[in-house]
Amino acid sequence: MARPKIELDSKIFENLCQIQCTKDEICSVFECDEKTLTRWCKDNYGMGFSDIYKKKSEVGKISLRRLQWKAAQSGNVTMLIWLGKQYLGQTDKQEISTQEPVQIIIKQAGKVDDS
Repeated sequence: MARPKIELDSKIFENLCQIQCTKDEICSVFECDEKTLTRWCKDNYGMGFSDIYKKKSEVGKISLRRLQWKAAQSGNVTMLIWLGKQYLGQTDKQEISTQEPVQIIIKQAGKVDDS
């Protein structure tokens, strides 16, 4: 006698993908194993878990990006700095230059300076 077919909710699955849940987390929510989830993805979407996950998780990334831009546009300084670093190549590095030559003395361990 075959096991009863597990019915998974497509909307819940897509929402879990959008918030970047892992395969293990999704299986935990649906109380199924990875093979069942992969088979369900093929039956319902015509592709394996990895392919449909990539497609559905992109929507969540777009939403997150939109919220980040809104935060920056509303004056969130932290978000402005972060986006500047990500997209404009800005850094926190400060270059120090000097006009005078600098002498660097390196001493080897175990040697005695005779001077």
